[in-house]
Amino acid sequence: MMKTPLSPLQSLMVVIASFVVASVINIYPMGLDASLLRPMALIMVLIFWLIFKPSYVGVITAFAIGIISDLLLDTRLGQQAFAAVIMAFSIRFMGQYIKQLNLSVAWTVATIGLIVFQLTLWGVQYMTQNIFFTSALFSLLVSIVTWPLVYFALYRFLRRY
Repeated sequence: MMKTPLSPLQSLMVVIASFVVASVINIYPMGLDASLLRPMALIMVLIFWLIFKPSYVGVITAFAIGIISDLLLDTRLGQQAFAAVIMAFSIRFMGQYIKQLNLSVAWTVATIGLIVFQLTLWGVQYMTQNIFFTSALFSLLVSIVTWPLVYFALYRFLRRY
């Protein structure tokens, strides 16, 4: 049985729903030790859509998701937004040179995007607040390792025939 492709409105609704689910994962209450290992779900979903649906999700969306992330995670307004925009520009730049997208290429691009995001966020936080959260390294590593879960969860919405 052939599946019908998603309409543009349905595709947009899937993108929005994935951001809502990711934001819930980002703010779900956890113990202190477990929260150190929480993946950056909202950024991971943003990276997925930047790679696979650049016509729907771009730099402006990255800025909006960064502002939402600033509000949800109680960081200074604009810090995560700035890091998300820099990350979005870097993924857009890499996207120009990618010829074939499969899991390994997407994972590599996502890893670079996550590292760019975290390094930018560390730099901004250090310059504006003179703080450096080394514990975010664990979250970065967990995000890199678990990014294929985001890929498998969302990729099926791209390939509906």
